[in-house]
Amino acid sequence: MEDDLAVIERVIAEHETIKQRFHKLEQVANDTEAMAGFDEAKEAFMPGRLDQKKGLRELEGTLGAIEEGLQKHFHFEEISLPTVVDRHGDEELKSSLKSILLEHADLRNRLNHSKNHASELVSGGMARHRWEAAAHDMRAYISHTRKLLETHAGIEQTLLHELRNRLQK
Repeated sequence: MEDDLAVIERVIAEHETIKQRFHKLEQVANDTEAMAGFDEAKEAFMPGRLDQKKGLRELEGTLGAIEEGLQKHFHFEEISLPTVVDRHGDEELKSSLKSILLEHADLRNRLNHSKNHASELVSGGMARHRWEAAAHDMRAYISHTRKLLETHAGIEQTLLHELRNRLQK
């Protein structure tokens, strides 16, 4: 039972780390889009552009780190939580866990889409107006993914706290 409680405590702690990483990702995406605005202002005074690829590469790195962390976290949840829920949960908790685990595929797909989007922007093969629109779209997509992940983690937290309460009784 103590091992089951340790699993629950670990997942709860990992949720906070993931939340912080996504806030950093969103900030990097915002900074990258802001670079486009600075670039326009700079062009009014002299030719040349600020290096937007630097911000995009940072974005790609942050996305990669988040994806790696989420993959490990999701894998741990998918391996560990079903056993704990089967031992200590009722049918409602078991059903909730199945729904939560199904959301992992969607979140993985959204991260992969964001990585591909960032790579497309780094390649620099788009016209400026398309690049700016794509950068704005990517930022909105990342922001929505963060919101989906926070909602997902909130539902998981509720389930985990219920399990923890059952184990501590």
